[in-house]
Amino acid sequence: MLRRTAISPAFRQASYQQTKPLSTRILSPKNHGRLTPIQVRLLSSETRAAIDKAVATSPVVLFMKGTPEMPQCGFSRASIQILGLQGVDPQKLTAFNVLEDDELRQGIKEYSEWPTIPQLYVDNEFVGGCDILMSMHQDGSLARMLEEKGVVILAENEQQNK
Repeated sequence: MLRRTAISPAFRQASYQQTKPLSTRILSPKNHGRLTPIQVRLLSSETRAAIDKAVATSPVVLFMKGTPEMPQCGFSRASIQILGLQGVDPQKLTAFNVLEDDELRQGIKEYSEWPTIPQLYVDNEFVGGCDILMSMHQDGSLARMLEEKGVVILAENEQQNK
């Protein structure tokens, strides 16, 4: 009697990907969430320079889907709400809508080596995405960091004490 081994389509796909050339596997749209060190080097110098400039525009920079007034995803909305609850000075916050520029949308993921959007930068330093912001907000470390960086609006009685 003949016996036939059942091979799942997922296994076939995984083994097929391993036989493709490395450049094809890395550039596959399916792999955009799993960035490798080689992919980071694929970020063009023009895009890297543009992101460097964008990150340096303000003390607090958020790359998000939509705008602060009209977020286009729940995570972006939550990030804006957290920054508002923390009392971040709107004059010190710049937000970039990654939905307007696909090169920025993909480039920021490679730039930070973080696969999701939104992404927060404070004083040119990557802080994290919505999950990190939520965790830092809950444990109080976000409030301390933002106060240390001087990007929050102080209450009137705190301004008089300084």
